[in-house]
Amino acid sequence: MIEPQPPDPTWPRYSTRPFPSYRFLPGNNPHPRRSPLGHSYGQPDSKLLAFPREHWQRSEDYLYGIDLYNYAYWWESHEIFEGLWHAVGHHTEQGNFFQALIQFAAANLKRFTGNHRAAGNLVTNGIVRLQKIPTLYMGVDVARLTQDFRQPIVDSDFRIPLIRLYEREQA
Repeated sequence: MIEPQPPDPTWPRYSTRPFPSYRFLPGNNPHPRRSPLGHSYGQPDSKLLAFPREHWQRSEDYLYGIDLYNYAYWWESHEIFEGLWHAVGHHTEQGNFFQALIQFAAANLKRFTGNHRAAGNLVTNGIVRLQKIPTLYMGVDVARLTQDFRQPIVDSDFRIPLIRLYEREQA
């Protein structure tokens, strides 16, 4: 199986961190942390820090997670968003938002590997989580992202929704 490719390689980047040397696909290439051949093997686990939602533009981790997601590093973005989810708390508004992003990244990976049922379940759960989030949240147009994910995931024309960050938050 080949690696997934970014849906739009010209999409804007939000962070300056370089991408890993490959996109991890479970069962198809070395596990990033556990295998000596992994792209993150031997690197210390970074403790991701919570931040106030209005300071999202200052969080290099959050911006990098968005970049990883948009450039089809779904497993890697899932790991970043999961770290942030743990940092902010599972039962907070921010935690709910991060868990939706985790589910969307996992859904894209499941869809790419052919597990459409699991992908559909993950998308549905992510959409339900986004219904509890303000329309514009941490730079994301939540209503637009929800609409993009509502496309039937098994449709042959399905395009992976990308996440565009906007400068201004709604009051």
